[in-house]
Amino acid sequence: MIEIERKFLVVSDAYKTQANTKIRIVQGFLNTNPERTVRVRIKGSQGFITVKGKGNASGVSRFEWEKEIPVVEAEQLLKIAEPGSIDKVRYEVKVGKHIFEIDEFFGDNKGLVVAEVELSAENEIFEKPDWLGIEVSGITKYYNSQLSKNPFTKW
Repeated sequence: MIEIERKFLVVSDAYKTQANTKIRIVQGFLNTNPERTVRVRIKGSQGFITVKGKGNASGVSRFEWEKEIPVVEAEQLLKIAEPGSIDKVRYEVKVGKHIFEIDEFFGDNKGLVVAEVELSAENEIFEKPDWLGIEVSGITKYYNSQLSKNPFTKW
């Protein structure tokens, strides 16, 4: 239940032609306290509730628990979420032996594109595609929970 993930800005839209999947995600937060965020998400036709713990010193590893829930329940929970929501399209691109998830944000976060890659160890080596920009792992303003309160277009 420990997630090890590195996050990067994306410098071009070349990933779109390499994507295996593309899906819309709408999400909100029941709690944005950095010690324990609680996220509700509708991903395509599926609903999810996720609890994330505080990141470690590097911001790369943290506790994550996720459960699929009926989409109708996710819709109801989103109605009581904290103000601010996230609307994005996620692309998945296989690069070497890893899958990169690239999120293109809309609404108040339009213009932001972030790539994440899950690893089995913090120091795991992975292939970096040409469209990968600077690393923003551990920079809290790039966390979705923070983007819902302090959107990219207001920076």
